[in-house]
Amino acid sequence: MYFKSYINKTTSAAPLAFFRIAFGVLMCLSIIRFWYNGWIDKLYITPKFFFSFYGFDWIKPFGNYTYLLFIFCGLSALFVAFGYKYRIAIISFFLSFTYIELMDKTTYLNHYYFVSLVSFLMIFLPANATFSIDSNNKGIEYAKIPNWTIDSIKFLLGIVYFYAGLAKLNTDWLFRAQPLKIWLPSKYDLPLIGNNVMQQEWFHFAMSWSGAIYDLCIAFLLLFKRTRTIGFFLVVVFHVFTRILFPIGMFPYIMIVATMIFFEPSCHERVISMLKSRISFLNYKVQVKEAFQYKNHVIPKLVAVFVLIQLLFPWRYLLYPGELFWTEQGYRFSWRVMLMEKAGYSNFKIVDGKTKQFFYVDNKDFLTSFQEKQMSFQPDFILEYAHFLGDHFTKDGHQNVEVYVESYVALNGRPSKLYIDPKVDLYKQKESFKHKDWILPFNDEIEIKGL
Repeated sequence: MYFKSYINKTTSAAPLAFFRIAFGVLMCLSIIRFWYNGWIDKLYITPKFFFSFYGFDWIKPFGNYTYLLFIFCGLSALFVAFGYKYRIAIISFFLSFTYIELMDKTTYLNHYYFVSLVSFLMIFLPANATFSIDSNNKGIEYAKIPNWTIDSIKFLLGIVYFYAGLAKLNTDWLFRAQPLKIWLPSKYDLPLIGNNVMQQEWFHFAMSWSGAIYDLCIAFLLLFKRTRTIGFFLVVVFHVFTRILFPIGMFPYIMIVATMIFFEPSCHERVISMLKSRISFLNYKVQVKEAFQYKNHVIPKLVAVFVLIQLLFPWRYLLYPGELFWTEQGYRFSWRVMLMEKAGYSNFKIVDGKTKQFFYVDNKDFLTSFQEKQMSFQPDFILEYAHFLGDHFTKDGHQNVEVYVESYVALNGRPSKLYIDPKVDLYKQKESFKHKDWILPFNDEIEIKGL
């Protein structure tokens, strides 16, 4: 009964319309930025080999035609912003952006995952109900939409922040100020604070603790009207400061704009009204209807399932033994943002299983420097690359191929340690969701895991 009552509640359509416009514009700018910086060629055309997500090894770049994929994605984002053929546009954006994200695991970032989730959610939301080319063409727009459509975006943002805060509740972050103690001193060139404040241990701890508190509390500050102004001020300060400190692309701007959905509908209505007055040349004249309603409860139930999955999925790491930061089993897709500094060295040995003759591989023959860096400390990368090497040298005429690796990894300032069992033939190991028992034990503990 409560569910039925809740999904029938309505609110102004303006916040969702504003979110649609801002999201579409930012995504279009992101694609343009990616192209302008030459990253399409660098990341998706130049490499000889691409690391795949488990189950998605069939997703690969299209060579020079990859540029067409980015054009398609950028245009889809623009159509989303304008609300033109919205349903087709948002589905097209979700599929093309997610395809780009899946082409090479090396480029994985939390905010790419966030964009995919948001765009998938928006497929089910009436974001074109008002102030869109669709509503203009139909001559009808809706003043109100179901309240849950906006709440679902708020909830997803809340999960991102709160889970990021829970993940910071560990001894490395709180009691060793790691990895900020490694990163912040390198910012010595910042005006005023680079050569003094950034080098101070107290500042490293202050940043660690304030970061954890911010992530845990910010969604609640934004949720309530009395604290919303201070909450949004903290959002802007936090993301601007992290943007100055770290090269994290569009993420700060995405999060700043996204959190504006917490504002009162009247704020968005004023913005929409202003925009309407500025586009009089489009002859935006429509009949305003009271409220948009879904024909049945299937869509809200699907969204509820989607939200439940987002709540549970980050906890999958509990199914695996060992230290999460070391094994990284269940680490991705869990809102663990900038929690560790890992550096590794992986030297692969190709062995003839019968004669025991061997030789070492020069990784630069197959990987870019960025790919080699990422591969060197992530076990699923190491396994996939080992299989690639095994297949490559088997096709090259080598017999009885076995692949071993000498891998050393340093985690959050600790001394480098042997990472992968050097006696295990990785070519015989299969990727799966099972625990990778060929990862050597961490023999240390990062306690008080919140997530």
